Amino acid sequence: MSNAPTQQPENTPWWRLPIVWMVIAGPAIVVVASITTAGIAIKHVDPVLDTSKGQVKGVIDMPAIQARNHAANADARAPADK
Repeated sequence: MSNAPTQQPENTPWWRLPIVWMVIAGPAIVVVASITTAGIAIKHVDPVLDTSKGQVKGVIDMPAIQARNHAANADARAPADK
């Protein structure tokens, strides 16, 4: 009985093995997606609302400003047992 393998292994280059491309594809897809996301975020920047002067640009902004003012007001958060 011989310990030698019965078949010779194939000398296939690494780039011809499908498992190599499956391993490379995962990180490559993540890198492309993150670059795409960063590009979208840089190209379509959200505007910053200037609420320090109490300026409201429209009715749509009013609930957010009321909530911010309510949270920032210490008297509004105090218990009502006065």
